Amino acid sequence: MNYLAGNEVFLRMVEPSDALDLLQWENDPENWKVTDTEVPFSLYGIQQLIEQQQHIRSTGQLRMMICDIESHSSVGAIDLYDADFKHGNAAVGVLIARNEDRGKGYAKEALLLLIDYVKHNLDLFNLVASIQEGNTASIHLFTHVGFEQVGTRKNWFKGFAGNRINELNFQLCLKEL
Repeated sequence: MNYLAGNEVFLRMVEPSDALDLLQWENDPENWKVTDTEVPFSLYGIQQLIEQQQHIRSTGQLRMMICDIESHSSVGAIDLYDADFKHGNAAVGVLIARNEDRGKGYAKEALLLLIDYVKHNLDLFNLVASIQEGNTASIHLFTHVGFEQVGTRKNWFKGFAGNRINELNFQLCLKEL
């Protein structure tokens, strides 16, 4: 697989040359609000993650770059993680890195491309997404492509101001019984 193409974006495997972009995105405290990141990543750590994420069957993780189809520039990343091939489940997360690239439909198209790939190539049965309550953009994105809210973990996350935030759990069943 070289890439997955849509109308506005294409997904491609992460390359070593993406390390500096990923380092900047992962170390942006604004992005920490929706991830479990507490300390900055090192360039070496990012390089190790890139190498590991090339082998989803052994690591349970796959990261792909979301690229604008016209400029070929990277606008974000989409991740499969906690992949369990025995039971056919994986979690998914999406990041559109810069504010100026958000709201353009990149995340939706990337998510639809990934869902199609997972369904037809990885033979997974379910995808799940965990979203902090109040992240209306992500809630809208995942529900718009067919994910359903299946639960809430009360006071699951500690916010930067010390407040507690619920985690909303969403699921997409890829195959009907």
